[in-house]
Amino acid sequence: MNERELAEELEERFQVLENKAVHTSYTVDELNSVVIKQQDQIDALIAEVKRLRTLMHEGGDRTIDASEEPPPPHY
Repeated sequence: MNERELAEELEERFQVLENKAVHTSYTVDELNSVVIKQQDQIDALIAEVKRLRTLMHEGGDRTIDASEEPPPPHY
């Protein structure tokens, strides 16, 4: 193998490595976007669960005693 063939082979190998690096970088960016979106959804769901728990606990104290309610007008 002469110098020129060696240089061409090295250039080709560098191109392959460079393409892999670009592809890997793109994939990492895409995955990062997905993780960020999922974290936003998780945060929203946590907030909603907290809100529903609060409503549920407050709603339990809001029951009406039927004996205190006046009879309907048709009686």
